[in-house]
Amino acid sequence: MSDNTTESNTRKNPFFEPYGTPHDTVPFDRIRFEDFEEAFIEGIRRDDEQIEKTINNPEKPTFDNTIINADDDREGYYDLLSRVSNVFFNLLSADTNDRLDALAQKLQPMLTKHANDVRLNKRLFERIQAVHRRHRRLTPEEKKLLDDTYESFVRSGALLDDEGKERLRKLTEEASVLSLQFSQNLLKEEKAFKLHITDSRQLDGLPESAVEGAALAAKENGMEGWVFTLDYPSYSPFMTYSTQRELRREMYMAKNTECTHDNPENNIELCKRLVNIRREIAQLLGHKTYADYVLQRRMAGKSRKVYKLLDDLIKAYKPTAKEEIKDLTFFAKKRDGIHFTPQPWDMSYYSHKLKLYKYHVDAEMLRPYFELSNVIKGVFGLATRLYGITFKENPGIPTYHPDVKAFEVFDEDGTYLAVLYADFFPRDGKQGGAWMTQFQGQWISRKGENVRPHVSIVMNLTKPTEDKPALLTLGEVETFLHEFGHALHGMFANTRFESLSGTNVLWDFVELPSQFMENYAVEKDFLSTFAFHYKTGEPLPEKLIKAIARSRNFMAAYACLRQVGFGLLDMAYYTLQKPFEGDIPEFEKKAWAKAMVTPQLPDTCMTVQFSHIMSGGYAAGYYSYKWAEVLDADAFSVFKKEGIFNRETARRFREEVLSKGGTEHPMALYKRFRNGEPTIIALLRRNGIRQNGRKRQ
Repeated sequence: MSDNTTESNTRKNPFFEPYGTPHDTVPFDRIRFEDFEEAFIEGIRRDDEQIEKTINNPEKPTFDNTIINADDDREGYYDLLSRVSNVFFNLLSADTNDRLDALAQKLQPMLTKHANDVRLNKRLFERIQAVHRRHRRLTPEEKKLLDDTYESFVRSGALLDDEGKERLRKLTEEASVLSLQFSQNLLKEEKAFKLHITDSRQLDGLPESAVEGAALAAKENGMEGWVFTLDYPSYSPFMTYSTQRELRREMYMAKNTECTHDNPENNIELCKRLVNIRREIAQLLGHKTYADYVLQRRMAGKSRKVYKLLDDLIKAYKPTAKEEIKDLTFFAKKRDGIHFTPQPWDMSYYSHKLKLYKYHVDAEMLRPYFELSNVIKGVFGLATRLYGITFKENPGIPTYHPDVKAFEVFDEDGTYLAVLYADFFPRDGKQGGAWMTQFQGQWISRKGENVRPHVSIVMNLTKPTEDKPALLTLGEVETFLHEFGHALHGMFANTRFESLSGTNVLWDFVELPSQFMENYAVEKDFLSTFAFHYKTGEPLPEKLIKAIARSRNFMAAYACLRQVGFGLLDMAYYTLQKPFEGDIPEFEKKAWAKAMVTPQLPDTCMTVQFSHIMSGGYAAGYYSYKWAEVLDADAFSVFKKEGIFNRETARRFREEVLSKGGTEHPMALYKRFRNGEPTIIALLRRNGIRQNGRKRQ
């Protein structure tokens, strides 16, 4: 992003004109900080102008002059607000700084007010309501857009009286500010911690890759020795390999007490307020709980169905999980004495030791075979093999950071399909975790042009060092595949309306394409296409491939219950019918107790760093990961039966699931692909679990 302030006064804000870049991609190199606020203000003005034009139209309300009027008028760069929002909020997550953070705090109330002004506009809703009651013969996609539009206004308070609307305005504006503050607090806390080591003896047990990464981090921070951070590529190897138990404890407690300290980044009261605001919003709109409100627009539909899924998983997996923990504890005591009691900061360390003992494989053995450029070729090659699409890096497409690569994506017939940005490494100013997003969605304009999407996948993978390229773990390869699955969902979008395209689907369906792709990570025929030693070029040995397959379900039941616990915590907050006034750590530990198979520490707290349910859109929806896991295991079982690279099966998956977006109910789409209902059986088989909870022999 440019900071040049010496340009002529005749310079135009880049957001106000055609970009003039390949595929009209964002000209990050020409955007200045002050362009954002100016574009937001002008974007709101244009929105207001369009709404006034719509509500003052003397003609009778119709689908064409009321519902799609604004959508189809967006030729080229018309929708300025969407255009600048996509850039600004993506940067806020992937490459922020103090100035952007401060501007976000300034803009958020303004943007929420504008959204409320639209959704609570009585005259606009009256036109939408009139069309909803009486309209011309519509296509299924048009009918879906009409129903979604009407429902979104109702769910945003259009039917409330004036007093209710005013209360809703205040609540939504406060929630938007608090959600932003939550994320900014978490980022500051996470980036503030550094474990600085100057004594090489304290590096005992750590693999060379972790030591080199820590040396690079120290150099980047102007320090001597080694620096370990809470970024996943630094934190995870330390917790897995370090023999220094006290340092593992220090790292663990730093990670698991984020945003609980007596400082401005403490999120405890903020989380209480967010939970209560959402409950009040739901009740204002006629629902008993926030979960009732949310699940009205989910495949699950009702809280009882979510709890049934979570309870069924506990019943199926908990006996095996207890056995896993029993085996791990026995192994740890055998190594360190009968009186040794493993603590949470010991879990990764002893899990690694036990896995190595049982299967003779660990992440560091595999790293040399997962060099990032080869992994990119492998993941892209998988998409080519399944769908015929190809990727070409284009250095002429501007990016927002040197780490980011931009690729043109072409369909099987050679036509342009999409732009894909890939942002791989952690850095200051970048949120932890991994996600997929868009700088431009897909839609078909009034002129018939199929406007193709600009999709971005953002990750925090192991960085290259001064001596080695980026060498990934198998888990990081799975993360890449996961986000790439989301990207395919976005890139294959082929619908008329942007609000129905790509990943704009019911929230508990959106993880299917991503989790589906993870299945390939342990398939020999996929690994053999790219897993070559970065120095020798030798393929991943057969014995390691077999070990990967054998070890796939190591601690799988424990991992499942961990996710179920997060789902229970989420539902506990958002099924509350009365104001929450309790102690968050205490509430948390009771909420997920039935999914726990290890002791809980009194000082740790997940809630205050649980971005998914506090600021990330998964409130009353975290169960979606397990819901979609049932679907992805079931879907991949079809590929296993018909061939994991079967082009006809892949074509059906693309046409019925990946390209349709939210134009139909997702279960209808899935059943057309599957030729039947999904069941939990494939997931249990994949995880080596029987319904009675005993391991399959």
